[in-house]
Amino acid sequence: MIQAADLREWRTSDVVDSGGHKIGSLEAVYVDTSTDEPAMATVQVGLPTRHRLVFVPLDGVIVGPGYVKVNYAKSLVKGSPAIGTDDVLPFEDEEAVFQHYGLQYEPGAAGERQLARR
Repeated sequence: MIQAADLREWRTSDVVDSGGHKIGSLEAVYVDTSTDEPAMATVQVGLPTRHRLVFVPLDGVIVGPGYVKVNYAKSLVKGSPAIGTDDVLPFEDEEAVFQHYGLQYEPGAAGERQLARR
């Protein structure tokens, strides 16, 4: 189990794909609301004047000194649904993030969100 204190240490780490190619910098971690386990991260990508945040699943993530290695190719991550650097993921767009990666989306029994930012 990953502790919340560990998640804070990930912030601003380089996010790399399985081949070691840098995708961007980790901005935030989102947990699954039903388990409180890390599920997704936002990665800051783009040009210095046009940053945006893209989402990447954290299944099978490897954390090393100064980097977080994800199991998804850089091109797939950069093509995922994005938000502005000061925005939050709208509830109605949450399912699209899961679909982009071919993952099952399961909102709560009362229709609540599956992801919560940490």
